[in-house]
Amino acid sequence: MTTQALKTQIDHLVVAARTLDEGVAWCEATLGMTPQAGGEHEEYGTHNRLFKIATPSYPMAYFEIIAINPNASIDQRSAHKRWFDLDDAALQKAIANQPSLIHFVVNTSDIQLARNSWKEQGIDAGPAMHANRRTNKGMLNWQITVRDDGQRLFQGALPTLIQWGKPDAADPMRLHPRNSLPRSGVSLQQIHVTHPSADKLKLAYESVDLKNIEVATGEANIAVHLQTPKGLLVLQSLGL
Repeated sequence: MTTQALKTQIDHLVVAARTLDEGVAWCEATLGMTPQAGGEHEEYGTHNRLFKIATPSYPMAYFEIIAINPNASIDQRSAHKRWFDLDDAALQKAIANQPSLIHFVVNTSDIQLARNSWKEQGIDAGPAMHANRRTNKGMLNWQITVRDDGQRLFQGALPTLIQWGKPDAADPMRLHPRNSLPRSGVSLQQIHVTHPSADKLKLAYESVDLKNIEVATGEANIAVHLQTPKGLLVLQSLGL
């Protein structure tokens, strides 16, 4: 059942790379553009590059290339597994060959309400962790669900939840990355998800009012259709 008070939409796609330099080189060779500088996530020992992929169907969408930061302090993140399964040996082996689409994140108007909706379905997305980083336009704040074990659920097909801004912010999306990134020449056209537990995924999506994602029964996969300077391309997670 849909939680009517919620507004949830695609926030960003997540591609994991062994190193950020390899992620940038992959992006240039595959998508035909160079991503913008991102930031560091001290709590999880990662860093990223970003670019905008917004369209009318996905108005807030951007693209994240993320990698383990070799210069991160181990002490700062010793209490946590890295998010998005980045500590998982199988994932690390896969992205040692080349970067891969592994996940997507959705922004929601009430992260606690969304978490509770999934919890009622037996889905533990993890606690909502507070985070922030300074930008040239001010402090960017957000809350994001991260399980203690760092795992993605449904082989990445259940999105991570994010809520931008402080809960009492008058305009919580003002500093959203999509609003500061220039046009990239890449745009998100469609997202298709297949999974053996498609019915459970559909219910989870519907319960937080997440739309514009096609879901069908099949082997675990996220397929995103992107219009790029090199033409229409499809990136797939293939159950990774």
